[in-house]
Amino acid sequence: MQVTGTTTSPTAATASQTATANAAPTVDYNAFLRLLIAQIRNQDPTKPMDSTQYMAQLASFSSVEQAVQTNAKLDALMTNSMLSQADAVIGRTLVSADGAVSGRVASVTLTKSGVMATLEGGAQVLVTDGVKVR
Repeated sequence: MQVTGTTTSPTAATASQTATANAAPTVDYNAFLRLLIAQIRNQDPTKPMDSTQYMAQLASFSSVEQAVQTNAKLDALMTNSMLSQADAVIGRTLVSADGAVSGRVASVTLTKSGVMATLEGGAQVLVTDGVKVR
């Protein structure tokens, strides 16, 4: 998809480049929609977009929308899975994968990395492969 005829100020371009460098290299639903609208606004009126290209872009738009919805549902499923895992370890004895830390699980915190178990002694263990729960 090529967008022509747009201009940005040096300040806006620098801010955009900084934001792009700090952001993940993905295009979300809203960014795709803004890009499609910008392309339609800035097309040459004497050479309108080919209808087959337009239909292909709408199909891509639909695919992006479905992917966003799928990701949201997968996030909810992962959260439910982590909650079930957290519930299963509270009150049980946990031994870290290397065997260095063990104790009874007092509380559990859900993090981006997974389930973090806090033992009665205050030690924290990330519940991952190799951790033993008794």
